[in-house]
Amino acid sequence: MATWHSRGLRGSTFEELINRTNEIYEHNGLCVIQKVPTPITPVQISPQTRQITLAYFEKKSTVDYIGVVQGIAVCFDAKECHSDTFPLQNIHEHQMKFMEQYEKQQGIAFILIHFTQSDVFYYLRYRELLQFHQRALEGGRKSFCRNELDANFFFHGKQGLFVPYLDLLQMDLNERDA
Repeated sequence: MATWHSRGLRGSTFEELINRTNEIYEHNGLCVIQKVPTPITPVQISPQTRQITLAYFEKKSTVDYIGVVQGIAVCFDAKECHSDTFPLQNIHEHQMKFMEQYEKQQGIAFILIHFTQSDVFYYLRYRELLQFHQRALEGGRKSFCRNELDANFFFHGKQGLFVPYLDLLQMDLNERDA
């Protein structure tokens, strides 16, 4: 069983921005996206702060978010990257398998990456991720660089939306239909 030691809720700011964006999208009737909680069993709780400081993962999680956008099933994970190189070890094999199965059921799977140094977001399509994953399995690089990514899928926040990923989802859908 994996043990979890708190290191200050890594990625929680990015996820909070996504959560706020999802609230706005839902309020406007565009989608219903839910954050998938990671199932843990607390082992140690700080008596001063009442925060969990040691816990065990009950089972492997799938992705961070799941829901439906205008009748289209979507699932995605949120990742932060503090440099221009993203290590593939940040995406676990069980997540790859889940996204593969999701896509086979006509759902859309993707990863939202926040490159924190340049404060830019990237919509990583599952099929693009799969190419990097295959390269690593075949003995190639076990990471990818920002300059390897499709420039059309980088984006920034905009007025009223913190992480406006639905525009990129539409681009993804348009490519699939072409």
